[in-house]
Formats: sequence, C-alpha cells, structure tokens
Amino acid sequence: MKDLFDAHTAKPDLNGRKAIITGGTTGIGRAIAVLLASEGVEVFICGRSPEHLGDALERIREVGKGDGVALDLADPEQLERFFDQARNALGNPDIVVVNAAVPASALSEMSADEIRYAVAVDFTAYLLSAKAAQETLVDKGDIVLIGSMSAHVLGAGSTVYAGMKAGIAGFAEALRRELGPQGIKVSLVEPGKTGADFQYPDIPAEKQREMIAEETMLRAEDIAVGVHYLLTQPRRAVVQQLTIAPRGQAQE
Repeated sequence: MKDLFDAHTAKPDLNGRKAIITGGTTGIGRAIAVLLASEGVEVFICGRSPEHLGDALERIREVGKGDGVALDLADPEQLERFFDQARNALGNPDIVVVNAAVPASALSEMSADEIRYAVAVDFTAYLLSAKAAQETLVDKGDIVLIGSMSAHVLGAGSTVYAGMKAGIAGFAEALRRELGPQGIKVSLVEPGKTGADFQYPDIPAEKQREMIAEETMLRAEDIAVGVHYLLTQPRRAVVQQLTIAPRGQAQE
C-alpha cells in the first residue's frame, strides 16, 4: 500500500478550545454549542429565556462543559455584560459564534417598533458582538457569523430580514479581510430553511418534522456540522462563506 501521509491536510484539534456563542439556547446556536462541547470545547452561551438556557445547559453538560446567562442582546449594556461574563468564565476564549437572531418579515407587515427591535438584535448586535469578539481574540482564533440564504433569495415576504442578512454577508467578507492579517479567521455560514423555534408560528413543530423527513428543511445539527468543518481547517485557510441548503428544497 502506498504511503498516503500527504493525502489530507492537517486538521486543528478542537479539544481544549473555548467558545462564546450568542443565541446558544435554542435551534442552530444550541446545536453548535452541544456539538462543540462534545468535541472538548468549553462553551459559554446566552439566550433570552431562562427556561431555554437551563434546558440547553443540561444537554451541554451531558456531553461536555459549559455555562451561560439569560439576557437580551438588543440592549448594548446587556451585550457588554454577556461578553464580560463569558471572558471571566472561560479565561481565554478563542472562538466566537455570532448567531442570536429574531424573525422579521415584510416591511409592510411590521410596526416601527418591531423593525427597530429586529435591527437591534439581527444587525446592530451582530456588529457589536463581532467588535467584542475582535477585542477578546486580539490576534488569534475564529469568528463565525451565522447568516442566512435569505440574503440571496430576497423574497417579498422577508424584506427586513433579507436586508439585514445581506448586510451581514457584506460585513463578514470585509471583516475577514480586516482581521485576517491580525491572525483572526472570519467565516460566514448561510443556512437555508432550518427546523427551530425560530420558525414558529409560521411552521409548527409537526410540520417541521415532516419537512425534515422530506428533506425540504434542514436540522439545526446540519448547520453545527458545517461550523465544525470551518473550525477544523488549517489556520492558513479560511472558508469565507458556507451555504447549506436543503437538498429537496425547490428553487426559489
């Protein structure tokens, strides 16, 4: 048998790393936290609901090590407090996953207050979280931004959400160029329709299960596997954008 030592590039080990994950109590964020914890990453998460936080931490601690806090990232003071607590808990974090988001729909269907809140969580808090991540990582580590395929589908029923996610896509690419020379890798993951509480009430739990079985909807764990892939690439390589779509989803 031929020597195949060079058939695969060396992959960094995740064991012993430390990750801050926003929106880590439900859906995609929870799946990422659980998978990373199972790989030996200590995680610190946040979410708005104490009940969801407790449930997520129970699962995380079944497979690894983690802690977290319940708060609302729409409030800049609470966002700052989250990162302070995360740094204190982890000591030397080297991964930040910016994931927390709320649903938003068409401009004509939302009130001004609803739009302001969605922008505060889905855009302003993303940029402020990335800023906190840059200050935390200094000259090493990974920032992973969770965007959405909505940035490219641009459906009439998702005007506000699509606009924000398109903004995040541009921000992610520019940030990769800004922070790469400093030693920080920046990647963007853009999931298609994914089963999560995020889809309620438009797509109830039973309908989500049906769509996942039909392969017209992804599981949150599918996105977590994508994040795992990004984090196990060599330090010299950055996967700038990873789009994950349901195989059976019709073309929009």
